[in-house]
Amino acid sequence: MNAQIRRMTALVTVMFLALLGSITWIQYAKAADLRARPDNTRSYYQSFDRDRGPIVVAGGQVIANSKPVDDDYGYQRIYADGPLYAPVTGFFTILPSSTGIERAENQVLEGTADSLFLSRLQDLVTGKEPLGGAVELTIDPVAQQAAWDAIGDQRGAAVVLDAKTGEILALVSKPSYDPNLLAAHNRDDVLAAYDAWEQDPDNPLYNRAIAGNLYFPGSTFKLITAAAALESGDYQADSELEAPQALDLPNSDHQITNYADSSCSSSGTMTMAAALTISCNTAFASLGMALGQDAIAAQAEKFGFGQDLEIPLTVTPSQFPKGMSIANTAMAAIGQYEDKVTPLQMAMVAAAIANDGRLMEPHLIRTERDADLTVMATTAAKELSRPISASTATTLRDMMLDVVTDGTATRAAVDGVTVGAKTGTAQKDADHAPDVWTVGFAEADGRTLAIAVVVEDGGAMGNGGSGGAVAAPIFAAIVEAVFGE
Repeated sequence: MNAQIRRMTALVTVMFLALLGSITWIQYAKAADLRARPDNTRSYYQSFDRDRGPIVVAGGQVIANSKPVDDDYGYQRIYADGPLYAPVTGFFTILPSSTGIERAENQVLEGTADSLFLSRLQDLVTGKEPLGGAVELTIDPVAQQAAWDAIGDQRGAAVVLDAKTGEILALVSKPSYDPNLLAAHNRDDVLAAYDAWEQDPDNPLYNRAIAGNLYFPGSTFKLITAAAALESGDYQADSELEAPQALDLPNSDHQITNYADSSCSSSGTMTMAAALTISCNTAFASLGMALGQDAIAAQAEKFGFGQDLEIPLTVTPSQFPKGMSIANTAMAAIGQYEDKVTPLQMAMVAAAIANDGRLMEPHLIRTERDADLTVMATTAAKELSRPISASTATTLRDMMLDVVTDGTATRAAVDGVTVGAKTGTAQKDADHAPDVWTVGFAEADGRTLAIAVVVEDGGAMGNGGSGGAVAAPIFAAIVEAVFGE
């Protein structure tokens, strides 16, 4: 009998310890994960009872904070210049969802992040009401405002990077929306605003800079084709390329022509540098077929195509097609066919070229701070990859300088600033005007910016629009604003 009691006692003890361990694991080790679950609505609604921390841009300007209100929620989110910063901040709403930095940095903003443990412990001891932490962004309000103003009423996006650090200085998407309407505490009003934007054919909820439906890069992709050629060792800037007025594609009844059906060269050949300067389609299509899709795809991947990236916002991977015919390879080499990119991706291409072949990891967070603004974490500059050699970067840089001084991007030039760029006019379909681009870099005062600008459907010029006419002046306006500070 005593043996049976001992065995039963041991079994009960083991079961008790197992239960205690399970409870401990759930309440402590898994607590943060459970709070962060998107389906944990209890935790989500409880967060409205806390003074959520601010989001600030470089220089300390507050673009999102919370104010106490006399209702069931306790605090309401307020967004300064809401539409301007909406692609970055996202929104925090009574609906069980949030976006942007509000979602990515939620634990810091509500004060539950591991980095704020000591602050929470101090609040517990002193009986002080828990406060959220602050998130300082890398966004330069001057660059952000300049891009916003220059795009105007056109649809499109702009991204500005510090090529040497990877800091994102501007992230603009237009049209935008006002997150203040989604931060309201009347559920019907919030749903009405969200539904209206979701059904708007202009898609203001899309973050065109890093997501949305992506864009054909058009001739800006020629930078990647040129990089693949230079990296192969078989081509230099002065290598001669076939450049007919029209290029018949193999096993196809399709032809590639140049802008306005023009001839790039009376001789039918031209150097790669000259072809980039005037953006000769037939020359780069010929080059693409000679290189082959595998070489171009490999080069695109080195620049970040197909890779998951968080800044900490989730970036939709850019795409370069595979398994193509030789005819489609020619089209893809000039940024058409099924090439699809984000403006951030093209800014990254320009950044690597401007930074001696080193691509720094793009990021939006500069520091995370506690409620007393003590810095708890800082994002350090980090090299993401080296997609091209330093010598290839120098060659491409010089070629892009020529595009600004003598080619299609003359309207991107800014006095007193070294500017290199590549324009693009990306054809879509018969019902839409082309999307127009300018991608490049600007150097002055020891700083190097990488910039990508895209305007949809030719902007205000419609079918008459081009990268040089529509996007390049926006590019220049951003450069002037930043270096004119």
